[in-house]
Amino acid sequence: MTNIFSKNDLEILIATKNRDNLDFLALMFPFEHFSKFSILIINQSKDTILSSEFETVRVINVDDKGLSKSRNLAIKNASKKICLIADDDVVYFSNFDHEIISAFNQNTKASIITFNHQRIGKNEPHNKSKKVYSHSKKTIENVCSIEIAFQLKDIVVNNICFDENFGLGSYFETAEEYLFLGDAIGIKLNVLFSPFVIVSHPLLSSGENQGEAKILFARAALFYKTKPNLAYIWVLKYVFFLARNGYINWNECWRKYKIGLKGIQKYKELVKLK
Repeated sequence: MTNIFSKNDLEILIATKNRDNLDFLALMFPFEHFSKFSILIINQSKDTILSSEFETVRVINVDDKGLSKSRNLAIKNASKKICLIADDDVVYFSNFDHEIISAFNQNTKASIITFNHQRIGKNEPHNKSKKVYSHSKKTIENVCSIEIAFQLKDIVVNNICFDENFGLGSYFETAEEYLFLGDAIGIKLNVLFSPFVIVSHPLLSSGENQGEAKILFARAALFYKTKPNLAYIWVLKYVFFLARNGYINWNECWRKYKIGLKGIQKYKELVKLK
């Protein structure tokens, strides 16, 4: 196997907000000083300035909000061949960079490789599969953004970006990684899954409370974006799914259905504004 990529080709793209120091990086990389890695931080803040004295750690401060906006700005300013999407509350395992580079060297035609993560306090990884496989529109439904690594040139050349209407801090606070990966699959880029666990993440997640109003609002908009002809039926089926599985009470169904309809309407309004 020819090693096309090395550790020096990897850059970690971190989204954060309201930071004024780099202390959080020490928690993300407990096994080695963070300056040993190439890092680009997007710090969204109105009045807090973050700076770095390390050549390997670059910072962009921006008076803006929205996770997808942060991700897109990071992609626009990335400088290495391989990029890894990151949040500011994750903890990396000591061999994560080696596993990422090895995976791309073994799969040189892969534009994107999603890896595995483990929730802090859990003994099993998020994805139970132990084999490498090609992603489909179905398998990307359970991918988290912190698992995504990609070849920068393939993303830039093909104009793949995060939909800024989706993701934390935007109108629809979920599914930004699904749309990102779905766009790549839609134009036939090679998107793979690798079973290596590279990172751990806190147990609580913004996308786990399926019955929460903002999640239903966002998922209804997502379904309208991807399958508009079936969206209204899907919202009805999804509300009944939530009730059957105990995420909501049966007497909440009508109210939750109307929340889904509002999500669809909001997405339609945003599309008209473009």
